[in-house]
Amino acid sequence: MSKKERKKKDESEKEDITKKIQALNVLLAPHVTEKSISMIERFNTLTFVVDSRSTKSDIKAAVQSLYDVKVERVRTINTIDNKKKAFVRLKPEYKAQEIATRLGIL
Repeated sequence: MSKKERKKKDESEKEDITKKIQALNVLLAPHVTEKSISMIERFNTLTFVVDSRSTKSDIKAAVQSLYDVKVERVRTINTIDNKKKAFVRLKPEYKAQEIATRLGIL
């Protein structure tokens, strides 16, 4: 492997790491309540507490890059205590229960 090839590989790995770090800055934590568990099972939807400055497209990109799934829809709400929640519905070919299990929710 030449120096140029190694340099390109190192740069691409650094970009991947940077994208994952940015995604972690958007998604703060999974939101676990009785209602969110019900949404996972019924509607294939995950619930996250997200950074208040993040947009729907930021949230969508973060979920897709961190969990290797396709997102169908993102809905957000701002809570009274100045937090932002995101409801992320996955495409039918992906299961929210599998992601929830990986996160330790179920």
